[in-house]
Amino acid sequence: MTRISPTLVDEFTRAATLPHPGELAPAALTIARIAYPALDAAPYIERLDELGARVAARIAGDDAHGSLAVINQLLFDDLGFVGNRSRYHDPRNSFLNDVLDRRTGIPISLGTVYIEVARRIDLAVYGVNFPGHFLLTAPTASETIVLDPFDAGAVLSRSDCERLWHRYVPVECPFDRAALTPASKPEVLARMLQNLKRLFVELRAFQKAWAVAELLVALDPTALTEVRDRGLIAYQLRDFSAALRDLEAYLRLARVDAGDEAAKQEQGHVWEHVKALRRRVAGMN
Repeated sequence: MTRISPTLVDEFTRAATLPHPGELAPAALTIARIAYPALDAAPYIERLDELGARVAARIAGDDAHGSLAVINQLLFDDLGFVGNRSRYHDPRNSFLNDVLDRRTGIPISLGTVYIEVARRIDLAVYGVNFPGHFLLTAPTASETIVLDPFDAGAVLSRSDCERLWHRYVPVECPFDRAALTPASKPEVLARMLQNLKRLFVELRAFQKAWAVAELLVALDPTALTEVRDRGLIAYQLRDFSAALRDLEAYLRLARVDAGDEAAKQEQGHVWEHVKALRRRVAGMN
């Protein structure tokens, strides 16, 4: 199996831990090198700088609503950034270089552009790992503004958030405003990567899916579900030794509550894979 470059993994982990909590672009552009190995990030950083400068030139005063309206005007009205509703699951929607080139994306990638432009005018905008749909928040002295980057930066009321919540959460679960808590940089990057992992597995692009899983484990080595998934993807790539290492590590470290039947069943499935892998690996030696 062709391995992801250790240099790329190192660059990603460094970018993921940059001091500024809102600086997402360097890590996001490193993720894009899974699909575009020779990608030069510098022109895309410069493009974000240019967008920030264009917004700064239009702003009068320090009103947050006014500044957000200027960002919306530039990105969605003037430049035509738009959510890709017709081909939502196209992996290009998740790569920041493609999103900047095509001006098309999904909530989290459009949100990344928005956060980066806002950061360049010193406006605090944060990503929110809302169930099923990435959102943005902009806190002010008197309120927290909630924005939907997939809907041209529309400002969402509480009732809008509740409707969106119930699109993805069972109706018996009441809306929890804690779901609008800002996500950390690692949490946003993990969501980007998890989206890509799912897409590549669905496309049976297992080599790329494995590279994404490698970055997820590098981002959080304690995330046992990511270790498990990396092992399952390695199995699909017939790298049986790597698959066995990851799946054995998952079983060794995972803890299951006594009443968690779903987790017990999942571990049972993994154990069956491990037994089959042990026989395969023994036969190779």
